[in-house]
Amino acid sequence: MSSIWDTANPQLRELAVYEPGKPIEETARELGADASKIIKLASNENPLGPSPKALAAMRSALDSTHLYPDGGGFYLREALAAKLGLSREHIILGSGSNEIIEFLGHAFLNRGDEVITCEHAFIAYKLVAAVFGAHTIEVPSPDLRHDLDAMIAAISSKTRLIFIANPNNPTGTLVGQDEIDRFITCVPENVVVVFDEAYFEYLDDPPDTLRFIREGRNVAVLRTFSKIQGLAGLRIGYGLARPELIQVLQKTRQPFNVGSLAQVAALAGLADEEHLLETKRLTDEGRAYLQEQFAAMNLRFVPSAANFVLVNVGDGAKIFRALLGRQIIVRALKGYSLPKWIRISVGTMEQNRRCIAALREVLSSPPA
Repeated sequence: MSSIWDTANPQLRELAVYEPGKPIEETARELGADASKIIKLASNENPLGPSPKALAAMRSALDSTHLYPDGGGFYLREALAAKLGLSREHIILGSGSNEIIEFLGHAFLNRGDEVITCEHAFIAYKLVAAVFGAHTIEVPSPDLRHDLDAMIAAISSKTRLIFIANPNNPTGTLVGQDEIDRFITCVPENVVVVFDEAYFEYLDDPPDTLRFIREGRNVAVLRTFSKIQGLAGLRIGYGLARPELIQVLQKTRQPFNVGSLAQVAALAGLADEEHLLETKRLTDEGRAYLQEQFAAMNLRFVPSAANFVLVNVGDGAKIFRALLGRQIIVRALKGYSLPKWIRISVGTMEQNRRCIAALREVLSSPPA
């Protein structure tokens, strides 16, 4: 019998599978440990969890889960529109902002097309491009920052999408408003520029990318409820673009792609400013602590604008395993061509201190 791979789409054969941060439950099974004792600082989650208002809204909605959700997400889109100064027609909901990346692939990518990202960008851009048979141009970033001039130089007649994560994952670097403004003026009108702003709410003075949408440019902005809102397990995010572009993306969306509990939780969480401010305060404090400790240990790190810090520990995979043995999960970054580095999410201060203590112990241990 011939292999099923002989009839499957050929680009899937060599496609790498996305590897998320190691789950707590899996780690507990492997270590024979109590899951409640394990600290996960690998996936940039909110250590405080969801807003209490979001939790209450979900509990109230449980009795209605036998009904299909509102496929168009009317109330959540209305609330987002009011908050952002846009209309409902500027917004599409997704099962996490990752699904919006897939919508963009369905809408704009064919075999042989090109996608531009930076060298150390969120790996999902490259994976989605490969699914559609498109080629990803990874522009070098020797200082671990976006080189927007080099991205402009990489544009060709085959370019369909440009992805800019801002702040960038996994480096935590931020592109400023002036750079973005200059960049947009140089991009051809037929190329869609995608600003992935999953960590937007952690910024004190965020760039304004919605201005380009209001101007009618082919710009899409991705945001999520997985990070500062603490709803990662519900999978809900959204995309912002001019109405005609949103209409195109809506054609690629499956019915009922966002569940009812996700919608009510996001709607309630959106209104809980107190929870967002407390999460940001905790993040600012924890990020400063981690960076101070890395400096004290003479470890090279990238000053971060997000809720994680990228730090050079010499052998990322080795340190990841050593910390895992101490029931702390971080993220090794070999898959991002950063084998010497790990990414550590900001946790509670107790978690941050425990992580640093374990890291000091690991780094001071003699080689095995």
